[in-house]
Amino acid sequence: MSSHLPAQARGCPDPSHGPGLTRFNTLSPEAARAVLLHCCGSRRWAHRVAAHRPYPDAGTLLAAADEASYDLSQADLTEALAAEHSAELDHGAPYAALLALDAAHAEYERKFGHAFVICLDGHAPEEQADQLLGAIRRRMGHEVDEERSISADELRRVAQSRLLDLTRRLTRSEGASVAETGLFAPVG
Repeated sequence: MSSHLPAQARGCPDPSHGPGLTRFNTLSPEAARAVLLHCCGSRRWAHRVAAHRPYPDAGTLLAAADEASYDLSQADLTEALAAEHSAELDHGAPYAALLALDAAHAEYERKFGHAFVICLDGHAPEEQADQLLGAIRRRMGHEVDEERSISADELRRVAQSRLLDLTRRLTRSEGASVAETGLFAPVG
């Protein structure tokens, strides 16, 4: 789960013109595609976002990511959804909520064939369990095509948030190599 609020609203440094975006812009094409695959698992999406560098600010980066998301083919979307892990609750969540979520994820994945993707940005941590469980229950009633469309939009929102996280991580890890920053850790 990620935060979809602007960086300033979350109390984070604004990555718009900072060293994180500068570092991202100067990564080799291969390294840029590799870190972008952790934002969205579509190789085509990662290639497009990497190919349009340099980005003058975070807004331009996010706009390019949106455009690449909207242009995903069905095969690209399938690839991206296959790379996702279902949204989880913090380990401090009530045990009953964790059990309910595990059961809901299993049923969702059985019905739709991919992980449940949702962006919970803007929801306080104490609201996320209710939001997550409520959303998965609502979306279980969808037809496959409708749910695929909703999942694609949620994936787009999650990718945006991960891009902002990426630029913040690159800012904090100034001087470290991309591999050392933890950017290759699993996402989800």
